[in-house]
Amino acid sequence: MTAGTPKPQVDTSKPHPARVYDWLLGGKDNYEVDRQVGKRLPAESADAARQNRAFMHRAAAWLADNGVNQFLDIGTGIPTEPNLHQIVQGILPTARIVYADNDPIVLRHAEALLVSTTEGTTDYIQADVRDPQEILQYARATLDFERPIALSLIALMHFVPDDQGPYEIVSSLVDVLPSGSYLVLSHAASDLMPELSDKVVAEYAKGGIRLGFRTHAGVGKFFDGLELVEPGLVTAPAWFKGANVPEQELSGIYSGVARIP
Repeated sequence: MTAGTPKPQVDTSKPHPARVYDWLLGGKDNYEVDRQVGKRLPAESADAARQNRAFMHRAAAWLADNGVNQFLDIGTGIPTEPNLHQIVQGILPTARIVYADNDPIVLRHAEALLVSTTEGTTDYIQADVRDPQEILQYARATLDFERPIALSLIALMHFVPDDQGPYEIVSSLVDVLPSGSYLVLSHAASDLMPELSDKVVAEYAKGGIRLGFRTHAGVGKFFDGLELVEPGLVTAPAWFKGANVPEQELSGIYSGVARIP
């Protein structure tokens, strides 16, 4: 499923966060304009992309292990394996996943996102997080909003500066989810490696992409009123459950999972 009827065209004259992220992860679905941004970023940016991805894998697996079988993943990005649905449906074959992204190139790869188990369902929406009501309207066709849903916002909200209402956007999504749902969020920090984060913000700005990196308190505000799961809001490598401890390394990414009471 895609929102809107005309097939959107890929604009190769401007960089897009999803394609820069793809380049940082070593992908090939990007253009020279995206690669130019990526090459100007600090080397640690590739580590951050990898850490983000690994956090998503661990959080999704933990939620599925605890019986959550519905996921709304906004800011999906260009498919890389394993995708969220592969992790979740590998644990719960009946799981239902809805992906959403605003980059037309992700739409072109949506077939990879739509490969589901026969018992489960995956769907894709071409939409922007800045229009949460559109996302919710289409997601209701696949997800049951009477049962718990995991809302996944991985490395997304730092692309929504303060003047675009990031907290209001997340609240409008969280507020419609039933009790027992979860918010999974990772976000670039402004206070962990300030010199590096300032450089990242400046380089993205040269490509016309505005960023809103935030402090620990600023990221924590997204979780206001929710019940943070241990270990709380920590750096991406520090968020894990059980005995499978990831390599601990420096990180400029905050990550957290919280239950909606």
